[in-house]
Amino acid sequence: MANNTILGQTFYLNLCLLITCSALRCFSYDDVQGGSYNSFTVSSFSYSKSELKPYDWRYIKVDLPPWFSSMSISLESNVDLDPRSIGKVPKSSLPIICLREGSPPLPDAYNTSVPGLVLSPISEGSFGGNQGLQIAEQCYPMQKNVSVRLTNEQIAPGIWYLGLYNGIGSMRTQSKMISRGPAYSFSGNITVEGCMTPMMWGPYCNLSVNQLPCVGSSSLTRSPLDSLVDNQTAAIVASCGNVNEEFCSGDNEPKLYSLDIMDIAEKITIAATNVRFNQTQPSNGTNNSSGIILMCYARRGAIPLSTMHDYSGNINDAPLVIQSPKVGRWYISIQPVNVSTTIWGVQDMSTKVCSSLEWQVLQCPVNKAGLNCTLDRYALQTFIRRNPSAPFESYYLPLSDKVSSDSANFVLEPLLSNSSHGRNLDATWTYFFLDIPSGAAGGNIHVRLTSDAKINYEIYARYGGLPSLSSFDYFYANTSSNSNDSMSFKLYDSSEEMVSFYILYARGGIWCFALRHLSPAGSTSKDQTSMSISVERCPRRCSSHGACQAFMDASGLSLYSYCLCDRNHGGFDCSVEIVSHRGHVWQSVALIASNAAALLPAYWALRQKAFAEWVLFTSSGISSGLYHACDVGTWCALSFHVLQFMDFWLSFMAVVSTFVYLAAIDEVSKRTIHTVVAILTALMAESGPTRSNNIVLVIAIGALGLLVGWLIEFFTNYRSLSLSVEFFLNMLHGWQNIKGWIHDLMKTLLKRFRWGFVLAGFTALAMAGISWNLESSESYWIWHSMWHVSIYTSSFLFLCSKVKTVNTENQRPPPDAIYELTRQDSFSRA
Repeated sequence: MANNTILGQTFYLNLCLLITCSALRCFSYDDVQGGSYNSFTVSSFSYSKSELKPYDWRYIKVDLPPWFSSMSISLESNVDLDPRSIGKVPKSSLPIICLREGSPPLPDAYNTSVPGLVLSPISEGSFGGNQGLQIAEQCYPMQKNVSVRLTNEQIAPGIWYLGLYNGIGSMRTQSKMISRGPAYSFSGNITVEGCMTPMMWGPYCNLSVNQLPCVGSSSLTRSPLDSLVDNQTAAIVASCGNVNEEFCSGDNEPKLYSLDIMDIAEKITIAATNVRFNQTQPSNGTNNSSGIILMCYARRGAIPLSTMHDYSGNINDAPLVIQSPKVGRWYISIQPVNVSTTIWGVQDMSTKVCSSLEWQVLQCPVNKAGLNCTLDRYALQTFIRRNPSAPFESYYLPLSDKVSSDSANFVLEPLLSNSSHGRNLDATWTYFFLDIPSGAAGGNIHVRLTSDAKINYEIYARYGGLPSLSSFDYFYANTSSNSNDSMSFKLYDSSEEMVSFYILYARGGIWCFALRHLSPAGSTSKDQTSMSISVERCPRRCSSHGACQAFMDASGLSLYSYCLCDRNHGGFDCSVEIVSHRGHVWQSVALIASNAAALLPAYWALRQKAFAEWVLFTSSGISSGLYHACDVGTWCALSFHVLQFMDFWLSFMAVVSTFVYLAAIDEVSKRTIHTVVAILTALMAESGPTRSNNIVLVIAIGALGLLVGWLIEFFTNYRSLSLSVEFFLNMLHGWQNIKGWIHDLMKTLLKRFRWGFVLAGFTALAMAGISWNLESSESYWIWHSMWHVSIYTSSFLFLCSKVKTVNTENQRPPPDAIYELTRQDSFSRA
């Protein structure tokens, strides 16, 4: 299998806290809502110029701390795409840039399309504006200049990955001998700004955020929200609020709060108390609060706005309830709506709404879950697999006496909850929690269910919170109802007895898997269902058609993996058949059998008793056939690297040897030129054998060798000429002599070669050059086979073009003539 050079490298943006005041980047905006703010550079990383070859990619990892205010991305590249023709560019050659939270982006995991690909140019409005970054992954065409500033109103704190790709598709991971096509380079800088004051937040660090203290309580604690909590004797309630503190705000004057959810919670309830106007309303002379609209916006990880939020509601009418909130920091914005009044046509801005705020966080005891804390939940323990070829793989087992640790599978029936969830009496829920380290975010979660009979379970997965029928990230209900259309979900096996799927590049943190048992209440089925949950570096071990490659990022803290597939398969898991079996046979025959063209120059060299050239052409044809037999996966006589080196080195030597053969020089000079050429071509074959400019270099070296051979021949034939000053003077003034010398030289060249063969040889050489330039990953086998035939045919024609000459300058008479001359001389002396 070819050793492909596609290497997805990851750059890590380290946090560098700048302590000295001179290094701080401080800003003061007095015109922004009448306040001022200070920010400083949390981290700044500059990326030097880097080249992306076809189907190559790079990952840039950025860590955004909780107090960050903005992230500025500035990239420069040599990409020149017309925005009007982006839709016509095939995805296999389209440079794109992707952004994903928590784990590296994988835009071509979904084989039919890229759901997150936006064909419009990237801008700040692409990620935010009035919508924000609403999906987990977005991709945009790469541009010549990219300058984007993302604020904490658009993206949440945490780890973000920026992926740059030069073409996507199934062939991105296919092993290729050559990588030719348009390449582009990029360089840039990424800067993260943070707020200096802990309680100040927002894009300009000018928003005051209040964090209310929360105190855990039991069922003995009473508050206005206790009536909303079911079965308080089983629940742990954390009550928070500012009951004794009243705040007043008017239009466009939000009040901000933050709440940290450190563990899995069932729900958050937010309510307003003592809602009133700060002054008597002139319309009816009363201070009735029933018509007040007090909007509450909640959002995890970022400041909520009226246009960007996760939950909202008028808490003057009813409390805002957030079911199954995710772990992390939540931000709540309280904002009155339309509280200003008009008196005699003048807008009165002094009217404000005053109220107190209270919220509750409902959490169940350990090993319990659900709104009434009657469902079972299990923490999963990590077991590391000892596999040197795939490091950092693990499987998970529940912490329970009902499960044996001897196997990676565990039986579900002893772990199921005994009570139903909600009002649906024909289904029960059981929850499993596992924690993936942030450094292993490049792994894949593998979930597998097997049963003796029909599987009566639905699986729901969610990151950072409890899944439900209305709140989940991924799910599997049956073969027709699942998340297989999602970019990061891949379903492999789906039958009545077995279900197997992967969550690709799962982000680090807490994951919850919920099993919904569909058997009706009172069911006494004796069928057993086994479940396994594991983290694997590559899905399905690359489907046995590739090798799993693992790489650490520059910090050494994160690991990601990808499949390097063989020549016939591609895709992120090597499951896509790019070359069929019949096509593989045709490619193998073409690439191997086309080397039979080496018999033509080898035969002619042997006929002319040019044994050095005969050895070169014969060895070149044999080594090229063996190399391509290994390259297509048929048979490898030696290691791939050795075969590749021998193929290219002997091919280069054969081309140069053809040129040197055309010069009529002695064997000593020929051996000297061959030795020098052997060293140069060996360096080329070892350092970069598949470079597209190698053909030009080889022809240039061959032409230089021919020129050196002709010079040696010239000075050998005309060594009797005197190089005195008078000779040069005569040459300068004797134009007739110069013309005669040129005429003799042209006459010699015309007699030296058969020019019909020379013209045919250059034609075949031009065909070889065209075939070399037309080679691509898709059509490599066709044009490289043509290259074999063309280059060997051109060598054969050039060898045939040389006329065999007889050197008569130093030719001695035959022995009989010498004997006759001796006898005549002796008779004359007598």
